[in-house]
Amino acid sequence: MTIRARVKGGLLEPLERIDLPEGEEITITLLDTPAAPDRDAFRNSAGAWKSALDAEALIERIYQDRLVSTRREPHL
Repeated sequence: MTIRARVKGGLLEPLERIDLPEGEEITITLLDTPAAPDRDAFRNSAGAWKSALDAEALIERIYQDRLVSTRREPHL
């Protein structure tokens, strides 16, 4: 069973009805719910990596690496 809950005063408060007998002992696994995306931070970071990488040099290295092959030539 999966339910949503809110932390209130250090206790978990279920946000949905739980169909369990009174006094039932259970084990709870907590998963963080990702926060909503911070659109302002995303917009402010646009282009920040621009000078960190020479895209043309990267593309050239990729093409050069493709010319060197370690696979044997197939015999058909």
